[in-house]
Amino acid sequence: MTAPPARPVRVVAFGGGHGLAATLRGLRHCARDVEMDITAIVTVGDDGGSSGRLRAERDALLPPGDLRQALAALAADDPTCKRTASLLQYRFAAMSEGSSAGDELLAGHAVGNLVLLGLMEMLGDPVAALDHAAAMVGARGRVLPMARHAVGIEADVIGADPDRPGEVVTVRGQHAVAVAFGHVEAVRIAPADPPTCPQAVDAVHTADWLIFGPGSWYTSVLPHLLVPGLAAAILASPARRLVTLNLATDNETLGLSVADHLAALQWYLPGIRIDTVLADAKWVGEPEPVHRAAETLGARLVLAPLAVADGSPRHDPESLGVALVPVLGAAR
Repeated sequence: MTAPPARPVRVVAFGGGHGLAATLRGLRHCARDVEMDITAIVTVGDDGGSSGRLRAERDALLPPGDLRQALAALAADDPTCKRTASLLQYRFAAMSEGSSAGDELLAGHAVGNLVLLGLMEMLGDPVAALDHAAAMVGARGRVLPMARHAVGIEADVIGADPDRPGEVVTVRGQHAVAVAFGHVEAVRIAPADPPTCPQAVDAVHTADWLIFGPGSWYTSVLPHLLVPGLAAAILASPARRLVTLNLATDNETLGLSVADHLAALQWYLPGIRIDTVLADAKWVGEPEPVHRAAETLGARLVLAPLAVADGSPRHDPESLGVALVPVLGAAR
């Protein structure tokens, strides 16, 4: 009797911005060797740039920028879909030298942000809007928000105010937290219990793998663990869990070691279990502390070349995909 064909590996990737886009493109490369069903669950705290303006001026249900990037990363390879994805990523420039976003209404906006805003206003359902946009680009996966409406991100930061270097200052807004100098002591979302996206919860419950990172740790990765309904689903999911570490620190993680990045996961979601930690052999530095930190979470450390060839601290999607094949393709 012939065995039934194996179903695709169900992968859920958490994050936002360029880090999540790199993961999704890596998964697309990986899918050439491992059949998979991809879901991106995207942070919804962005309040800078075009997304911030749309939140302020149109009371946008969700900030569209990170959602747009995830859709573009999952776009199909045929010419029409690639052209549509490029259109969504197209950003209007200022028409005259010296003008600013305040002078020109379209300057600084990405076409895809306006399309997503229009779909959300027209349909009144963020998931329906995202599914429609996904069909426009032939997305090889689904894009979902971590909550059904926008959240605020705030952090307690030591040294954020140069006039009070030893004091803890509360910094509000994802953009402000991302660029703040100092040491982040704690991060929160507001409201503390936003309405969970049920489709995201369902995807987590039925996943084979949950992937966290790379990305801005406090503003793109950890916020998912702060949504109570989503956090509960992550803890209850039978899926295995993989963390892809960043290649370098940024403003919000200054002074945070690679091992500290892993410890933060357990700090913000006690009880989380990690199975695999994926890191670049060149950028990780001394591997032993990372190995010990991974073991603390129950994980094994996998070292592989993940960075782009030009030496900059950016993940190469193709290299990431190659590294993910033996991990995600392992027997379930």
